[in-house]
Amino acid sequence: MKAIQMTHFGGPEVLTIKETSIEQPKKGQALVNIKMAGVNFIDIYQRRGTYPVKLPYTPGLEASGLVEAVGEGVKNVKPGDRVAYVHTPGSYAEKNLIDAEYLIPLPADLSFEQGAAFPLQGMTAHYLLHEFRKIKPNDVVLIHAAAGGMGLLLVQWAKHLGARVIGTVSTEEKAQIAKEAGADDVILYTKQDFVTEVKRLTNKSGADLIIDGVGKTTFAGNLEVGARRGNIVIFGAASGPADPISPNVLMNRSLTISGGSLFNYILTTQELKMRAKAVIEGIQSGWLNLRVDEVLPLKDAAEAHQKLESRNTIGKVLLATYT
Repeated sequence: MKAIQMTHFGGPEVLTIKETSIEQPKKGQALVNIKMAGVNFIDIYQRRGTYPVKLPYTPGLEASGLVEAVGEGVKNVKPGDRVAYVHTPGSYAEKNLIDAEYLIPLPADLSFEQGAAFPLQGMTAHYLLHEFRKIKPNDVVLIHAAAGGMGLLLVQWAKHLGARVIGTVSTEEKAQIAKEAGADDVILYTKQDFVTEVKRLTNKSGADLIIDGVGKTTFAGNLEVGARRGNIVIFGAASGPADPISPNVLMNRSLTISGGSLFNYILTTQELKMRAKAVIEGIQSGWLNLRVDEVLPLKDAAEAHQKLESRNTIGKVLLATYT
């Protein structure tokens, strides 16, 4: 089979396509013939070495496809089943071995594109909006990078929960996309100071929940615009890790800062299935829309990373194992 492999850390050029082999599934495993793989910022962090992985390494933590074979004892899926998955490395490939109990059945009315676009970001949106604060109607939720694949899901879900959503974006085009997704106000951070604007938009009361996957360039401002007893959740570092602070600075407005990672919120199959079910039901009901920015062939994984790193994408970037 063909797979993307990296033998050292570095820029997108370290991602090269190679012929490799894969074993047959062992007890409890399923061999998945991958159709689409999702591209995420965590893949970039691993490629750079920010999150070190054992080399050689095939990136990719989510995909959709067909079950090709199952190992001993597997009862929940069978060959030919449509499935999606998240968390198991190796998705930038034509096939992958997955712990079968963690496979997510892909309904017939969802495409393979949707199946590869929803697991990581959809379930991340779910825990970010449910685990740190119970959102009440008209709570102000500030979402950074509101027009990316992650941001658009957060905007839609926060609005579904009744929040007033403020998004930050880098271009006029992205501002329009975020508004179409339901954002009440959008701040063009390349032209406006988001701290000043959030204070203006909220009559200086600030945001009750701030969701930040950007990190370094936004975190200090978050501390200025968090509402009294507000929550700030950091789940990524697209601009680099946030600078350290003294916990005492949180006392003035009784702010709470949390760090989030999806993999700590799908620790059991029951939790995984609960979050996946919520995302799939949102898609099927029509209030949660997945926006795919571009689908590239597997061999162009380096280009996919370049596009994501440039922060010029709107929505999700996918890799297809077929052309």
